[in-house]
Amino acid sequence: MVTPSARRGPLVVLGDSMLDIDIEGEASRLSPEAPVPVVDVTRQRRRPGGAGLAALLAAGSGHDVILLTAIGNDDHGDALRNLLADHVDVRPLPLHGSTVCKCRVAAGEVPLLRVDSGSGRARRAALPPGAASALASAGAILVADYGRGVASLPAIRQALLPGMSSLPVIWDPHPRGPAPVRGCALVTPNAAEARLSSGAEHPAEQGRRLCANWHTRAVAVTIGGRGAVLTEADPLRTTHLPLLDSPKLGPGRLDTLGAGDQFAVAAALALLDGADAREAVQAAVFSAAHFVHEGGASAVSTVSGSETIDLAVRTEPAETTDAFEVATRVRRTGGRLVATGGCFDLLHRGHISLLNQARALGDALVVCLNSDESVRRAKGPGRPVVPQQDRAAVLNALAAVDGVAIFEEKTPAALLARLEPDIWVKGEDYADRILPEADVVERVGGRVVLLPVMPGYSTTHLVRTARTDHHPSDDLSQEVS
Repeated sequence: MVTPSARRGPLVVLGDSMLDIDIEGEASRLSPEAPVPVVDVTRQRRRPGGAGLAALLAAGSGHDVILLTAIGNDDHGDALRNLLADHVDVRPLPLHGSTVCKCRVAAGEVPLLRVDSGSGRARRAALPPGAASALASAGAILVADYGRGVASLPAIRQALLPGMSSLPVIWDPHPRGPAPVRGCALVTPNAAEARLSSGAEHPAEQGRRLCANWHTRAVAVTIGGRGAVLTEADPLRTTHLPLLDSPKLGPGRLDTLGAGDQFAVAAALALLDGADAREAVQAAVFSAAHFVHEGGASAVSTVSGSETIDLAVRTEPAETTDAFEVATRVRRTGGRLVATGGCFDLLHRGHISLLNQARALGDALVVCLNSDESVRRAKGPGRPVVPQQDRAAVLNALAAVDGVAIFEEKTPAALLARLEPDIWVKGEDYADRILPEADVVERVGGRVVLLPVMPGYSTTHLVRTARTDHHPSDDLSQEVS
């Protein structure tokens, strides 16, 4: 089965990539050679950085992702390719110099130093055929600029121009990078970048100036734990989008590394799925906050000795997948299990958006599916339209879904007690409703998360429309189950 986002083309991420290495250990003594701590290494982890990290995060949602980036033919470049190979379609651009590597050393979660090596910058050259075809096939484009030349390449900027009006281009800027290409759907500077580029102090004024200076349709200035301030150019309006569901942060140092990448990725995926700017930025605020809550970029890393990253990305959908096997696998590997539930009778675009957002919150997504009898009790004798086994098969075919479990009861509480998910997802249209299963989720150590829904999509309305001759756009509701 091909999802709507797949029909529109992949997400193309372009920008500067680097290799990040985290060295963790214990420091209990000083070196005899100098008054510096000796770190006894307990773990070394590698991960892609920059645009490579953004592409990897996007791939974790189940979307097809193509990465256009400059990588050198050296040891660090080879390691970076190996980390990305199983998850992202990498289309290399020429690099002048060596691949950049940033090595961070910490003891007891306390950063001690960072060692940088490599001076590579993207080399000006004609666009390789693979890169040109990627841009031509894109459903959305995310520019993850890290100031090392990819976003400045004339060939790249020229190739972006034809698609600016027909597909969403999201630009995550950098202080050492160029101004975004005219016509971007969304630009996502943080507060410091917005202040530097606009000369204004208040995010609303920053957004207004940057929309005009950059000729972009919208600017989202991220303001840390307070969310983001969105400015839209036509009509000109500014909206503060706070974090609606603030996660409870545990003890320890808050690692925000990669939060900006997660924000830009979540916004890009939402726009790819058809959301408007406000919906995309609200989803991005939520996604970035939970990314930080779960450990930031360091949680993406894997133990040295294996040059792979287990993001549970499914390249071939299974006919059937046992939800409890998925849960066992995720717990065994220390990952996060996300669950959501509903009837999913006639699968529509609102469902796809919610499932993709849910999958991005963890390492696997299980759908708790109402049985036929359960649907009849809730929706009436004419439902479901599609039998439960067919509904389960369609869900299992989606890249965002790792497993499906069918329940007979009114609520999935008993099923959730067995699955023990880390996150239980419902649409934000449930904000004012009582969720009977919430107690069960919290009792097993999980938490309930409400995600933005796409207005105008409802199975109930689709069924009603099919049985009458009403136009599908008439009198739409926000129900997604």
